[in-house]
Amino acid sequence: MKRMGSLLGLKIGLAIFCAMAAMSAAAFAEDAKDAKPAWFTPEAVKNALGLSIYLQGGYTYNPNPTSNGISDSENDLRVFDNKANSFTVDLVELIFTKETTTTSVGYKVKISAGETAKWIHANGLGAPAANPNNPDPFDLTEAYVSYIAPIGNGLRFDAGKFATFIGAEVIEALDDPNYSRSFLFNYAEPLTHTGVKGSYVFNDNVNAALFLVNGWDDASDNNDAKSVGVSLNFVSGDLFSGYINYLTGPENSGDNHDNRSLLDLVATIKPLKPLTIILNADFGKNQNTSVVPSQTWSGISGIVKYDFNETYSISARGETFSAPDGTPNLPAGPNGTLGQELAEFTLTPEVRFANGITARLEYRHDHSNLDSFDNDTKSTQNTYSVSAMYRW
Repeated sequence: MKRMGSLLGLKIGLAIFCAMAAMSAAAFAEDAKDAKPAWFTPEAVKNALGLSIYLQGGYTYNPNPTSNGISDSENDLRVFDNKANSFTVDLVELIFTKETTTTSVGYKVKISAGETAKWIHANGLGAPAANPNNPDPFDLTEAYVSYIAPIGNGLRFDAGKFATFIGAEVIEALDDPNYSRSFLFNYAEPLTHTGVKGSYVFNDNVNAALFLVNGWDDASDNNDAKSVGVSLNFVSGDLFSGYINYLTGPENSGDNHDNRSLLDLVATIKPLKPLTIILNADFGKNQNTSVVPSQTWSGISGIVKYDFNETYSISARGETFSAPDGTPNLPAGPNGTLGQELAEFTLTPEVRFANGITARLEYRHDHSNLDSFDNDTKSTQNTYSVSAMYRW
């Protein structure tokens, strides 16, 4: 019966379609471009769904990689670009966005896949790459709803899972000056939060946000306490933008009292139109860990980017990172040794093609006070990469 009903519906639909086609044949003949409804174009569908797509891939050559016991080899102390001497599909993202206003609710959903997705799972949401038996190559990176209350200039609320407000770099390399990420991004800072955020724009120069979240990369909280964050942003035209970010709260599993705190400072300076300078400093502390009574870490990163024209740019990054007792994310050194002192220098030429593809070459030199590279035999590591990124 269902099939008969479907056939009947199909016949009726075809009859209606043929009748409409016959009545409008003259109009279609006069203007062939109207044969395709305007609402059915890829751009119209994209806008209706609030859809964007992001693609990223690359190849990183390491002359002295660490063997991981399988067929692959690794770049030590690197996260998103950890695979050595292999072509990789780093990141594929589908993003659905609806902007919020004082009269409508907005939302953002970001679904990620690829090598990067293995490393960004929040606790309780997917198996991370640290699990060699089942690293999950898919991730729900962001999923939140937004509302603007008609108070003053508009008091905005976001609730759900969203990317962190901490740091100068982000997950998508296209939005960073370099292909690889800094040690600060990898080991000093969280990636995502799940909770609520309230933000307010006071004027063109000052805005602020307050966060109440499960914690660092916790889709499901690992204790009964919450973390509180605050972000202050100061802007002076195109010349300067600065953030003061602070996040604190119990983060150790099953511990509702001992806090993990992080002070994060970010400044973006543009003394000349083609020149951008980005500075990032982090100061963190984690109380009463299972390894040591207290962990402290600090670091500073500086990035300089120069745009020669609309096609060519070059970026250089240098940083130092100190973790005398480790961090919640930093692996221990050889034989479990703590006390890593890390530094790196990265040089990244960039070409932006007319079709929207961005390509980068990159040289990076890593240094540790311990023999943390090449199967724990060297204190330095050099890598060379080529990458491409595209956003539609």
